[in-house]
Amino acid sequence: MDDFIAARAQMALSLGFHIIFSCVGMVMPFLMAFAHWKYLKTNNEVYKGLTKAWSKGVAILFATGAVSGTMLSFELGLLWPGFMKHAGPIFGMPFSLEGTAFFIEAIAIGFFLYGWDKFNKWFHWFCGFLVGVSGLASGILVVAANAWMNSPTGFDYINGQYLNIDPIKAMLNDAWFPQALHMTVAAFCATGFAVAGVHAFLIMRKKNVEFHTKAFRIAVGFALIGAFGAPLSGDIAAKSVAERQPIKLAAMEAHFETEKGAAFVIGGIPDEEKEEIKYAVKIPKVLSFLVSNDFNAEVKGLKDFPKDEWPPIAVTHYAFQIMIFFGVVMICIGAIYLYAFFFKKEWLTKNWLLKTFLIATPFGYIALEAGWTVTEVGRQPWIIYGIMRTIDAVTPMPGIQYSFYFFTAIFISLSLILIFLLKRQIQMVPKLYDPTDAQFNDKNKKS
Repeated sequence: MDDFIAARAQMALSLGFHIIFSCVGMVMPFLMAFAHWKYLKTNNEVYKGLTKAWSKGVAILFATGAVSGTMLSFELGLLWPGFMKHAGPIFGMPFSLEGTAFFIEAIAIGFFLYGWDKFNKWFHWFCGFLVGVSGLASGILVVAANAWMNSPTGFDYINGQYLNIDPIKAMLNDAWFPQALHMTVAAFCATGFAVAGVHAFLIMRKKNVEFHTKAFRIAVGFALIGAFGAPLSGDIAAKSVAERQPIKLAAMEAHFETEKGAAFVIGGIPDEEKEEIKYAVKIPKVLSFLVSNDFNAEVKGLKDFPKDEWPPIAVTHYAFQIMIFFGVVMICIGAIYLYAFFFKKEWLTKNWLLKTFLIATPFGYIALEAGWTVTEVGRQPWIIYGIMRTIDAVTPMPGIQYSFYFFTAIFISLSLILIFLLKRQIQMVPKLYDPTDAQFNDKNKKS
């Protein structure tokens, strides 16, 4: 494997793995805090057990995310020294603040896990809520650093030198808010659907039904917030991309010709040699409207840009289509659930509805990974958009493919350990977390 490709593949694998835990860390504590709030308001012991079960899951996922995040921070320096040499002083602020948020999150998790019956009940609840706030802040700060790569600012680039550095301006770059908003909404959608799918499966097994039903309904609530918020945040993000990175927008849509009243493309197979897209469904003028609120606005095509600055068109386009497809599917599932909740209560306990959520378990994370593929691959060939090419930032050290193989083995091992621990947590629900289960009561009598 070519060293440059190996370095990019390792970063892609590391980011793709870590982003799952980042999103869980941003959202799962809020589910936990909501269940805890329900317990404090109702004194229903099922909510207490649910809070404890979710808190152990949060701790396991937090530990795994800490490992993968630490690996990523080292990889930036090891694989991309040319990038870090210049970029480190500019966007170091969000990374340092993210470290602070990480430590607050770690302390808050410790307080919450070991604070039962030791702290004031509302202070204890606040510790759980603080886990979510610090996790959310951590994710947003990391996105700020990535957004800077897409919209570099906060410095003057003169004769190859980075001068007059303003780290605050760099952190609050033009891409930061659209990316952070869309990432946060996507995290709620992905995590909500994933948790709902797991509990839907457990409900269908007819064990601890009340426990898992309460968990399922809380998770669905968060999933719907994300699913219905995604088109709004996506629209803001798309308009931002159209303004700052028109070539990325053109690649997303495989839009080769500059034209007014540009059509929105659904599906299709890009042909870079012939500079056209085949077998696509085109909705006239919609792309122009989406990027500028004007059906007749001009949208630049790929042919307006030097070919050596084109990102990989097929990968960017297919990833964008996958994100849109699964996003629409989740909106439809959410609409069906809301219809059932308000008009067809009997549907809520039907197996077909539970199976729908079970099938949708990975949909949010598939869309999330596809969206990040669009963000990262669509920026190529730049690591700092318009300033530094990715190939100029890679380490000259040989043998990167062996590092890639080694890190791949680590991620596979972490995944297997994680699956084992979470499976064990689920198996412990009757004994440790569900007060309506006979096994729980038997265990308490013995202890």
